[in-house]
Amino acid sequence: MNKKLAAVLSGGAVLVLALSGCGDDGDKVNDWAKTVCDQAKPQIQKRADAQQLIISTAADGKPADIQAADSKAFQDIADADRALAKAIEGAGAPPVDNGQKLQQDAVRELNATAVAYEGLKKQVDGLDPSNQQKFADGLQGVADGLKKIEKMDQDALAKLQSGELGTAMAKQPGCQKATPSPKAGSTSSEKASTKPSDAASKKAE
Repeated sequence: MNKKLAAVLSGGAVLVLALSGCGDDGDKVNDWAKTVCDQAKPQIQKRADAQQLIISTAADGKPADIQAADSKAFQDIADADRALAKAIEGAGAPPVDNGQKLQQDAVRELNATAVAYEGLKKQVDGLDPSNQQKFADGLQGVADGLKKIEKMDQDALAKLQSGELGTAMAKQPGCQKATPSPKAGSTSSEKASTKPSDAASKKAE
């Protein structure tokens, strides 16, 4: 019943700052990247766990369990986005061309995405789990909304992930892709995969 949400997540777009890169950077750029990534690490982990929570309840979870899992996951992602925005804002403008604009755009867009995820949470909270058909129809609307927000989420940090700054951030352990915690998705732990994309692809079939 929750497989459409899992399918949306299968591309891994939720995993912000899953970067790769190489090259040499100035010390100031590296210092800025370290400041942000050190604070970003727990938020990236929180997002990975939230994603896994949605996916692990996607197989055959009860409507009430799905509702609770999705609601918590969306709120966790919203909180993580706000924390990421705060980390980027607190680090100051990155020492690259148009650094101040890059910083301001990322902060604004992350905060806007957080609000959007909270909107999805309210949407999920408003569904009636006692009526399976209406609940399933409602989840379809949530899945459609999630697709739009995923693009917002990606766009929020796309510019930071390019050029010299992106290369510097890619080198920081704190900005590496997170593996969901074993406890994430405990509502269906036996069915949960350690890789969100694997779980999602199975549920989407």
